[in-house]
Amino acid sequence: MSTLAPDRAAGAEPTASNRQPKAVWAVAFASVIAFMGIGLVDPILKPIGEQLHASPSQVSLLFTSYMLVTGVAMLITGVVSSRFGAKKTLVAGLAIIIVFAALAGLSDTVTQIVGFRAGWGLGNALFIATALATIVGAASGGVARAIILYEAALGIGIATGPLLGGVLGGISWRGPFFGVSVLMAVALVSIVVLLPEGPKPTHHTSITAPFRALRHRGLLTVSLTALLYNFGFFTLLAYTPFPLDMGTYAIGFIFCGWGILLAFSSVFLAPRLQRRFGSLPMMGLSIALFAADLAVMAAFAEHKPVLIIGTVLAGLFLGVNNTLITEAVMISAPVERSTASAAYSFVRFAGGAAAPYLAGKLGEHSVALPFWVGAACTAGAVLVLVAGRAALAHIDDHDPAPHSVTEAEAITVGD
Repeated sequence: MSTLAPDRAAGAEPTASNRQPKAVWAVAFASVIAFMGIGLVDPILKPIGEQLHASPSQVSLLFTSYMLVTGVAMLITGVVSSRFGAKKTLVAGLAIIIVFAALAGLSDTVTQIVGFRAGWGLGNALFIATALATIVGAASGGVARAIILYEAALGIGIATGPLLGGVLGGISWRGPFFGVSVLMAVALVSIVVLLPEGPKPTHHTSITAPFRALRHRGLLTVSLTALLYNFGFFTLLAYTPFPLDMGTYAIGFIFCGWGILLAFSSVFLAPRLQRRFGSLPMMGLSIALFAADLAVMAAFAEHKPVLIIGTVLAGLFLGVNNTLITEAVMISAPVERSTASAAYSFVRFAGGAAAPYLAGKLGEHSVALPFWVGAACTAGAVLVLVAGRAALAHIDDHDPAPHSVTEAEAITVGD
């Protein structure tokens, strides 16, 4: 059973089955702000490189340091949250992001920004793993509905992040960093005010728990699948602004369109496609379509309209896959939700941390090569998913929208 589940009882009860407690909305709002940080820097990648005299691969280290620390720090999130509780862990994560985002805005070199983004990654890890488990434990309507809410927050954050980054980046490349710091402060206040202090955790998670969780082939399969398609995902996110070679506002609007489609497909398309065709077939298809999209972008890498359309269209495929793969993580192994989330995030973030730097380095030699490598890695994710499908055969053996927290807990523990 998840140590975060008691938070559900501590929060205000919804007045109807389709309404959520205030605590859920507080965490969801904070998640929106947190996920803004992912795409917020996209519009300012080129300005940072130009003004601080850095190459694309050097600038891409902003993503690599962030992802590497996020992934490794995921190993301690369960330890921290199981000892101090969800609220304290969320507040600590947000506070760390506030400090390091502000320091990044005050930086004078790319090396400094890369270092402060690493600190940002620590706060991000504490927040993300705990936020997902908190929403799943506190939301009414069960695991599926909670994950849709979480993915909606992710989509809104990713969609508005580049837009805000473009607006603030038009003033100065420092603007988006200060913007994140201010918005995170607002999110922190909302968590402090609206999220009730849950009962003191009675079960302490071991730092080795995520590694033990990966012994379950289903969770390992999902994690490796995510690692490989993350190469494509972060190639799209961290490298595409360079061949597009457009202004901060234009890049912001392009990635805003990508985020809008991601949010739409996460919330509206994924549940319908899951009910009709099943989770595994739709995960495989959405990843395969994303690989094909990257391949088309590689073949026409010199044509900006193709890159723009390919970037925006990728949101559809990624949105469907993100929702389904996140739900699969929650029910693929008989372990606590927070432990499953930490194990999954460790593999996909730490393992995929090289992708942004590799894409930037390859792009210095050939504009199309990063997209080809991203497409190949993403196609490899499909092969991993197919090879491990037997261990995931049970993920559709439950009601996709269970209506009680007890049932959600049972699904997490396993069949």
